[in-house]
Amino acid sequence: MRIVFLLAVCAAVVLGQAPSAPPAPPPGETADHGQDRLLKAVDDLMWELKLGPVAEVERVSYTSLPPAREANPTAQGAGNPLIIRAYTFIPKKMDRSRKQPFVIYVHGGVHANFNTSSANIVRELIAEGYAVIAPDYRGSTGYGGGFWRQIDYGGRENDDVYAARNWMLETYDFLDPKRVGIIGWSHGGMIALMNIFDHPGDYAVAYAGVPVSDLVARMGYKSDSYRRLFSAPNHIGKSAEDNVKEYLRRSPVTHVAKLATPL
Repeated sequence: MRIVFLLAVCAAVVLGQAPSAPPAPPPGETADHGQDRLLKAVDDLMWELKLGPVAEVERVSYTSLPPAREANPTAQGAGNPLIIRAYTFIPKKMDRSRKQPFVIYVHGGVHANFNTSSANIVRELIAEGYAVIAPDYRGSTGYGGGFWRQIDYGGRENDDVYAARNWMLETYDFLDPKRVGIIGWSHGGMIALMNIFDHPGDYAVAYAGVPVSDLVARMGYKSDSYRRLFSAPNHIGKSAEDNVKEYLRRSPVTHVAKLATPL
């Protein structure tokens, strides 16, 4: 009986001294970025099969603003422009002897990417005579954890998309700067809105399908895990309750008075 009592006491002491469980990783850090890269590479192979007969399909890259947050601001290379990847689709029947319109297609999702699930939309745009560029702005998946952590929701991602517009005009002299459209759904619709608010004279028309328009209101009905994603250090960094002003700055509803582009 005495031995049983001593064993119970020892077990209690050992359990009491056991280290606590390690803290949970930041939201999203458990994502399998290696698998995302593989899926992206496989999906890329499908573009030529799906749209190769009707368009010249290319993967391109261009530079945008530096990262919004630098882990080490004094490190070599800190402050360098961020490299953005994108996809271009030029209709094979497009008459390059005269100016032609083009559309910027902005993918949705907090962390997602442009992929062949949008092939039918791009095909329709090509059939209507539009060239298309679809950027994978900072924070997109399929490019590793480093690029994933560059997300700047409602911030410099807007500049990444605007840089896609400028890159197209610099690269293809047959594209018309007066006939540039931008379209997006959800997060992509939000970026489309912010682009026409910030650069009203540079877009002829925009389409924003069910856009994220008010981040403060959105945080009010989303789940705790969704809100934690935004308050993570690699994201906005604080909750909407702690920094309402910053969430509103990143919300299209705050800038709606700037609307001057057909929407």
